[in-house]
Amino acid sequence: MKDKRELLRLKRHKTLRLRIFGTQERPRLVVHRSLKNLHAQIIDDTKRQTLISLSTVNKEIKQKCAYAGNIKAAAYFGEVFSSKAKEKGITRIVFDRAGYMYHGRIKAFAEALRKGGLEF
Repeated sequence: MKDKRELLRLKRHKTLRLRIFGTQERPRLVVHRSLKNLHAQIIDDTKRQTLISLSTVNKEIKQKCAYAGNIKAAAYFGEVFSSKAKEKGITRIVFDRAGYMYHGRIKAFAEALRKGGLEF
């Protein structure tokens, strides 16, 4: 059974999702944080299609950062993710933090995305 904090996060995410919607021009970037990794994907909600999906479990990121559960790894992951999005032609997104507080790894990831050229 999930703990109370996780249930409260899911409740916040459900409330946020009522207001956040990804379109073809501005797809939604949703991030999931676990203790050891970060997962992010860009979703077009109108087509219900995942455009890009990437995680810190990826070989390219694992080689650079041995442990992916810290701010340094989140910042590097943001740089790699923004370059992948640029390759696909995505420059404007809607950032969905999935009920997580905007600090620590989530904040470092978002700032690295902005530094990489994504606009949100």
